[in-house]
Amino acid sequence: MPAITPARTMTTGPCILLTALASLVFHTTPLRAEWPEFRGGAAQGVARQSGLPLTWGDHDHVAWRVRTEGLGWSSPAVVGERIYLTTAVPRGDDVYDLTAECRRLSDGSVLWREVVQRQTGRVEIHSKNSHASPSPLVAGDRVYVHFGPHATACLNTADGRLVWKTRLEYKPQHGTGGSPALFEDVLIVCCDGRDVQYVVGLEAATGQERWRTPRDTHPRKGFSFSTPLVIQAAGRWQAICPGSDAVFAYDPRSGREVWRCRYEDGYSVVPRPVYAEGLLFVCTGYDRPKILAIDPTGSGDVTDSHVRWVLERGAPHNPSPVVFDGALYCVSDKGIVTCVDARSGVERWQERLGGNYSASPLAADGRLYLQDESGVCHVLAAAPSFQLLATNKWAEGARTYASFAVAGRSLILRSESELVRVDP
Repeated sequence: MPAITPARTMTTGPCILLTALASLVFHTTPLRAEWPEFRGGAAQGVARQSGLPLTWGDHDHVAWRVRTEGLGWSSPAVVGERIYLTTAVPRGDDVYDLTAECRRLSDGSVLWREVVQRQTGRVEIHSKNSHASPSPLVAGDRVYVHFGPHATACLNTADGRLVWKTRLEYKPQHGTGGSPALFEDVLIVCCDGRDVQYVVGLEAATGQERWRTPRDTHPRKGFSFSTPLVIQAAGRWQAICPGSDAVFAYDPRSGREVWRCRYEDGYSVVPRPVYAEGLLFVCTGYDRPKILAIDPTGSGDVTDSHVRWVLERGAPHNPSPVVFDGALYCVSDKGIVTCVDARSGVERWQERLGGNYSASPLAADGRLYLQDESGVCHVLAAAPSFQLLATNKWAEGARTYASFAVAGRSLILRSESELVRVDP
């Protein structure tokens, strides 16, 4: 059992109740305006509000832009009038302050900043990764942050005070990427290292382990970086956790395996799954990416029985797909955008935008927002035919790997050095 560091005395009962209520709201009120975690309130990359900005530039439609300290590819979380993000601030050779911070939505100013853990010693990391890539998750008066094996923590949203901190032992390859997910009072984290692979459920109130389920596979390369997605299908809650060689569905309360679907030679899985039209859409990772459309009502090994269709041409390695109005959209890392019918997998259109992509697309207001790695955002019509509506450049010369956040009618964008709010 890993050591837990409680930061202050707290009453666990009310905290569990608040967390459970917050989780219930997330799962029963889909596509809400707030953006409390990676890919939004329903974790699908879809915002239902209308009136989002179509065009912007360095200054046009920019409400504010502020410098950020350190480097992090975590996507911002927005709840109420506050923005939450993480960053890694260098403090010397191979020394980083792994930091959580809260900013004011109205002007981007810092409300609080808390160093969660000082990371020391050389850590192997990919050139496209950061030491703060997992996104924060906000529920009630708590914000949860994950820095891989270095620290997983819970902080108070009001002032950043540490509630608890723990460490999950595994050895990532190329750094850390997957964000946590929350169901009721359980924080679910995929720990897929080059040494061990498991999924863990932590008590959201205390950080104590409730369950730990080893991945029952023997992949050639065990490391992956996906974020769990909690869904309800066939009357069962399921935590969908892609990993190397297979995607697993676990009971989020107990960690018991519900079903699994195998894929050949899949590893370094990054995209978060999407659930729509009664199907679960899962990306298989490197080296030859596919998107599997899986019926999640089965049990046991469903590889040969519940895969409804497979997309190979244009499937992404890193950006998550999105489903909007019955169509699945994805952008490959090399800028190929594909639209297929979500239920059948029949292709509607495919076009090359160019550029390189890591950020996940956003669907909102009948549009698709696709941000490349160099600060160019293409806006397309979410339609049966390809229509380019706008091309916006806002961070030329800066890397832009973080995904979008939505705050009311505003977009929150992050580059390697800035945080920007874009208004209609």
